[in-house]
Amino acid sequence: MVQLQDYEIYQLGDFKLESGMTIPKAFLAYKTYGDRSKPCVVFPTWYSGSHLDNEWLIHGKTLANYFVVCPNMFGNGYSSSPSNQPEPYNGPNFPNVTVADNVRAQHQLVSQHLGIRKVFCVLGWSMGAGQSYQWGAQYPDYVERIIPFCGSAKTSVHNIVFLEGPKSALKADAAFQEGYYTAKPQKGLRAFGRVYAGWGLSQAFYREKLYLKMGYASLEDFLVGFWEGYFLTKDPNNLLCQLWTWQHGDISQLPQYGGNFEKALAGIKAKAMVMPGSMDLYFPPEDNEYEVKHMPNATYVPIESVWGHWAGGPGTSVDDAAFIDKRIKEFFAQ
Repeated sequence: MVQLQDYEIYQLGDFKLESGMTIPKAFLAYKTYGDRSKPCVVFPTWYSGSHLDNEWLIHGKTLANYFVVCPNMFGNGYSSSPSNQPEPYNGPNFPNVTVADNVRAQHQLVSQHLGIRKVFCVLGWSMGAGQSYQWGAQYPDYVERIIPFCGSAKTSVHNIVFLEGPKSALKADAAFQEGYYTAKPQKGLRAFGRVYAGWGLSQAFYREKLYLKMGYASLEDFLVGFWEGYFLTKDPNNLLCQLWTWQHGDISQLPQYGGNFEKALAGIKAKAMVMPGSMDLYFPPEDNEYEVKHMPNATYVPIESVWGHWAGGPGTSVDDAAFIDKRIKEFFAQ
């Protein structure tokens, strides 16, 4: 049985990037949920995820009462990506895309194509959180609220270093062939997953062997089934494309802020609820505490959880998902 496409495509035309490069005939894949007469919530995707991976926080949750727009990031295989761009811009030749590029395309989708005059809230997990900050800094008069969870407004040096690990593991596979592979470099993708495994979840998660409660028979079963299994489904060049975007995330690189991070944070007019994972290893709470101190209208609400980065999504931890939904409901009512 052929599965019908469950999302829509918005054609951007030849889309010029901050680098000066252009994505020819660029497009955004997106999906909307709910009644268009309700306030609009923009819910961008996260690293390697799609709109489907955001649905854990939509169906049966607070967001179900709003008009939710889930735009897929460039490079995730749904929107313009190395895996779906025609030659000569496909594969490793796909241009580097910044978070600001993504948000500018999303703003065009929401404001021009969907005709939304004001966005009630932008929220997201991980790279989705980075886009939430970016929306607030890039379009301060268009966004009323932002809720970044388990993410940051600027990728830290330590986070950049972490990402060099899985990137190097993937590229070390001889089958990768500098991105011109003819078949998936499975050894590299498996290694990518194993490097990621030590960072996505906390020390306490592994100490308490919570992977057993997820239905895995052993640690090795978890590493193979959960981590290797996930990344084996992904296109390597797509992963590296979005990894570059992640490493270069920084709201202060917008021209009006001139690289001044504190000025960029102060430029976010939106009411903000910043939600770090208390044991997140690559978006540590102290980074968010610093951000909140420099934002004019922000509150700091940590997710107390042993699930590390995964406390923020994609719905794997039921208790954390319920906590996030509850706080979103309260925040929207304010």
